[in-house]
Amino acid sequence: MPRITKQDKARNRQNILEAASRMFRSQGIDAVGIAELMKEAGLTHGGFYNHFASKNDLAVEVCGASYAASLGVLARTIEDGPDQDGSPLERVVAGYLSTTHRDTPDGGCPSASLATDAGRHSEAVQSAYAEGVEGYLTGFAAEFLREAEEKGHEIDPAEARHRAIRLFSEMVGALMLARAVRNVEPELSDEILQTGRDHALD
Repeated sequence: MPRITKQDKARNRQNILEAASRMFRSQGIDAVGIAELMKEAGLTHGGFYNHFASKNDLAVEVCGASYAASLGVLARTIEDGPDQDGSPLERVVAGYLSTTHRDTPDGGCPSASLATDAGRHSEAVQSAYAEGVEGYLTGFAAEFLREAEEKGHEIDPAEARHRAIRLFSEMVGALMLARAVRNVEPELSDEILQTGRDHALD
């Protein structure tokens, strides 16, 4: 039997991470069994422990990788600056509270999709989640400070952080509510998203 190469092993590990990222966010960490996960990744059940010591270790990596991707989008949006669709933060809010983001819980920001799971799991998972949240707050606060300076206003860094916490909390909460009622009250779900988009930056 041919030996697996380092490249094959790395690819298999990445397949597991990607499958877990989709499944954990759409179904919840506890709802996904290792056998089901490995099948989704196109691998055998027994191979899981060649890559991860436990499901908890996998959850930590999934949380970190998901936030890295999401924060990368945030950073690029801020770097692009204002455009015809508004300021960076206006575009972030519009994308976050869009029907597309609502309807794809297996992708996008893990803040809403993993919020309940993070609180129920190990401190390592919670730490990875908290680090991701902090990334959003830091990015938002810096942009509030930059916008104020650009307009000739002066705000205290503490006030910028308070605004960042409020904004992110409203975004995540609105998305969670919109997803929770989407199937039974689609008009309410749309209304929640629309209200969030219209007033998050008031």
